[in-house]
Amino acid sequence: MNLLHSNDRLGEYPQSWYAATATPLDPFSPLSGETRADVCVIGGGFTGLSAALHLAEQGRKVVLLEAHRVGFGASGRNGGQLGSGQRVGQQALERMVGRDDAAKLWEQGQAAKALVRSLVARHAIDCHLKPGIAHACFNAREMREEHEEAAHLAAQYGYDQIELLEAEAFRALVPSPTYHGGTLDMGAGHLHPLAFALGLARAAASAGVQIHERSEALEITHGAQPVIRTREGRVTCDHLILACNGYLGGLDRRVAARVMPINNFILATEPLGEDAAKILTRDIAVADSKFVVNYYRLSHDKRLLFGGGESYGYRFPADITQTVRKPMLEIYPHLKDTRIDYAWGGTLAITMKRLPYLTRVANNVLSASGYSGHGVGNATHAGKLMADLVAGQSEGFDTMARVPSIPFPGGAALRAPLLALAMTWYATRDRLGL
Repeated sequence: MNLLHSNDRLGEYPQSWYAATATPLDPFSPLSGETRADVCVIGGGFTGLSAALHLAEQGRKVVLLEAHRVGFGASGRNGGQLGSGQRVGQQALERMVGRDDAAKLWEQGQAAKALVRSLVARHAIDCHLKPGIAHACFNAREMREEHEEAAHLAAQYGYDQIELLEAEAFRALVPSPTYHGGTLDMGAGHLHPLAFALGLARAAASAGVQIHERSEALEITHGAQPVIRTREGRVTCDHLILACNGYLGGLDRRVAARVMPINNFILATEPLGEDAAKILTRDIAVADSKFVVNYYRLSHDKRLLFGGGESYGYRFPADITQTVRKPMLEIYPHLKDTRIDYAWGGTLAITMKRLPYLTRVANNVLSASGYSGHGVGNATHAGKLMADLVAGQSEGFDTMARVPSIPFPGGAALRAPLLALAMTWYATRDRLGL
């Protein structure tokens, strides 16, 4: 199944609130004929756009190929949360890779947030970037673990941006009877992801990047000068960057065996006006402790943007609204009569360790993907790390590439049935409160 074409129309953004409210870009022309580049980037999301922008700022000739439109994939459809650290908690990282490398991964996560903020400021990207993510827990055990993690970050890493919230204080912030408590990380943030992606594309084009939309990479011929073939053209380059995440398909089997696409879904309610205070009393985002995580925030026009719901295959469900409404009403039952104006799906990618997979596919071919729901910062930063590596600065890339990565059982061939089994199991655990 080619996920580039399974759930979407060629060259069209989904009918999302993001697409309805972002300032659009004029389409970039498809690749036609032969062209030459110092670096070819495949994929026009956060990773590819960041890599292309930073490479162009180095003075390199860059060609970026996007199968649909820039920001078309997960970069333009996600929850917009700019989280701290990595997708895995810091204490778990220390057990996984040791204290020294865990500290370096923390620094990489901090650098990722700083990079997003600097790009927004430097290129005047109007994407409603705001501080604050609350982490919501359903029981006392989860809250205790969340508070212990925050205390560890403060004591061992000097990170003092997290406020510990018991039940009453948390419900004053997130007025839902469902939660037992949690934390508020004011060093994290949230933004309009498609507006951010389009802002990166404007900056990249202004820096000289040659962007081609509706230019799906169909075949790669590796060698001293890789050749990338599209339907109507070919790019010959010195360096190749794969920035495809969940839409990699068969372009590289080794990466595909370690990075599994997974769908997720978001809805946008009608504008809530003064009733928005019954959802959140401050302009922050929320992510809860379920494995099939619920994540949400208020838009700048006071809609609830709520993400969640289970996916058991690569086709989007026939009724995305109902898929997401169910977990939304578990958190906010008073919204049962609220109109839903938008509902959309998207494909992201996860790894077995829930950490990004950065690798040298060949001496002159780099890949970064598998952000596991933590991609706003990490994907943007991974693009810069690959640009730095092309320029001979390998430290940051090598830190991320040392993260243990193992293939999914059965590799790419069995990912779909494995996905169905895994989602069934974890959804059951969530329902049982395990």
